[in-house]
Amino acid sequence: MIVHLNGDYETVDYVQNRSVLLYDNIENEDYPPHWHNALEVIMPLTNGFEAVCGGKEYKLNERNILIIPSGVLHSLKAQTGRRLILLMDNSAFIDNPALTELIPVVGDPVLINNEYPHEFLEFAGSIIKDIYMLYSNFNDVSEVYIYIKLLTLLAKIKEYRLSRVKYDDDGRYTETFSVVLRYIDQNYMNDITLEELSSIAGYSTYHFSRLFKKYSNTTFINFLNRRRVRAAEMMLLESENSITDVAMKSGFSSLTTFNRVFKLINGYTPSEYKKLYRMSHTTEDFAVKDDPEVRGL
Repeated sequence: MIVHLNGDYETVDYVQNRSVLLYDNIENEDYPPHWHNALEVIMPLTNGFEAVCGGKEYKLNERNILIIPSGVLHSLKAQTGRRLILLMDNSAFIDNPALTELIPVVGDPVLINNEYPHEFLEFAGSIIKDIYMLYSNFNDVSEVYIYIKLLTLLAKIKEYRLSRVKYDDDGRYTETFSVVLRYIDQNYMNDITLEELSSIAGYSTYHFSRLFKKYSNTTFINFLNRRRVRAAEMMLLESENSITDVAMKSGFSSLTTFNRVFKLINGYTPSEYKKLYRMSHTTEDFAVKDDPEVRGL
């Protein structure tokens, strides 16, 4: 299934002019640790499936769903059975201000399993089924509807997390958390403290820290670092930006801290990311120029 692997960086082999790729996969082989710029969604149809993401094991039963964010180093174990594996370029919505509040959903891997309500599992499964049908009968608008389906799933995951917090805290926290997320999104490049956000939310630092982790499924500092790294990834793709400039512009106090956090989150350094991205696009450009059909246009 992995076609182009350079070290542990995979260039996703999209069909020309598409940004989604779906495998109906029955291969029984190991996929070594790798990462890519695509969001990955896995749903086993027969037998279970196991993946390791960022050093953590995820075990899926049939019809469970694992969402792996872009940039996360992961490996897939050799297993018999059938599973759907969807790869999508997620830059279109990650960088859209209107969809900022979905960023926490794809900040870390998401496992939709039997800990979720049965109705939620049924809904998520129907979303993947619809995506499969859209991809199998691809036309000019299929990709648009596939993105809509995926965004709907991510929104439902967020709603589910919100409902849990609302149930425990009488809805008070959910009313202010959107303000907190927008504040982080607009100020991640600055020195944001937990005390500052606690004051904005109107909670004690201890209570806010506990609720933040429950809502976003991670700690405040991890969330902030991931937001900064996501911004840095986009800036690294622009050749005029040096790594030092990117570190400062994305909110890191030093190049050493930037390199350490970037590698901790992604499994590779900023310079490796920039180099591999440049190499992958040089290869793609060469392939297009060398395509006889393209030359004939």
